[in-house]
Amino acid sequence: MDHLLPAAPWLMALAAVVSAAACIAVWRAVPWQGRQSALIMAAAMIVIAVSGGDPLISLVTALVLLVSAMLGTAGVRGTPAAATCCHRALVSLVMAICSFESLSTGQAMAGAAEVGAHGGHGLGGLLSALVIVGVIGVVLWTVVAEWVLVPVHQGRTARLLAVESWAMAAGVSVMCLGF
Repeated sequence: MDHLLPAAPWLMALAAVVSAAACIAVWRAVPWQGRQSALIMAAAMIVIAVSGGDPLISLVTALVLLVSAMLGTAGVRGTPAAATCCHRALVSLVMAICSFESLSTGQAMAGAAEVGAHGGHGLGGLLSALVIVGVIGVVLWTVVAEWVLVPVHQGRTARLLAVESWAMAAGVSVMCLGF
């Protein structure tokens, strides 16, 4: 099949792996909710890249990402890690919506055959709009967290968490542009 960006599934997977590796490198600074989100996103993106766009795999991946997004914020309210856990959950949610969107338009996620796969009408059009709004939200959140907010962590931990955040933003951007 002809992709808008042929390497998009692998670029998404690479970004998710970089993000997960950075998250794991600062193990104690990230609660289990955040670690599971990062690991699930990486695994999901690898599965999508390897699967070649199987609709059943896209459906299962979307459901797993949705559950991961919900777990990603469980019990973190009021903690210093709440904002980053919510950021990870938003990325998982956007990835899940993109998987559902590819199913609703009849396109497998790793095999978008039409130019501009994030278009269409009906449910596919609504999900496409949600994906675009979600990607913009993730990127804006990343920018604001990096340059406006006072960082919770310092030194190596802060740098690794910034790498994680930017890798997630890059991954969802590639996903939105590539499909």
